[in-house]
Amino acid sequence: MGSTRRRWRSRELAEAMELIGAEVERAWSRVCAVWGAEPGSPEEQDLARLVAEGPDQFEWRVVDAALARLTCEGCGESLGSGERGCVPCDLADGFRYAAREVDRPGVPPGNEHAVRVAWSVASRPHRVQPRAVCGMELGLPLLHAGGLPTREQAHGYRHMIDQLTGAEVERVASLEELEALTARYRD
Repeated sequence: MGSTRRRWRSRELAEAMELIGAEVERAWSRVCAVWGAEPGSPEEQDLARLVAEGPDQFEWRVVDAALARLTCEGCGESLGSGERGCVPCDLADGFRYAAREVDRPGVPPGNEHAVRVAWSVASRPHRVQPRAVCGMELGLPLLHAGGLPTREQAHGYRHMIDQLTGAEVERVASLEELEALTARYRD
């Protein structure tokens, strides 16, 4: 669940989204197996509600999968995925960050948080500003591969994104292209 079919800004982003989406589904399948909840059953819906009500008890991929299986009573979208201003979605989207983050083996501390935030933004781009979406989408392939920019690098990327036109924000496809587009301001 999580990511809907849409045109991604790069093949690398599409691949990262697909891989993370599969991780989310595997995490959900494992939790369902432990709790004896069959896919599509009332027990699965009960488990999804339980996870949504206590996100701090579960790993973030499980929480994202649970929210994707619940329908918001306010807007009818997957819980936490509706437009900003939908109170139940705004609450659920905020509570998703109470979920547990465990860094994967071999990645720098903080990588898992960065992956989670970038995944959340890329999965629900209508909930954040286009420049933030751009930055998260450009960085997600690197993050998912185990990289983590330094604070200075992240600030540098944000500064470069702030220099782009609206059209460039929508179409820039890589960090390398971002640097090339903004070179005109450094020369």
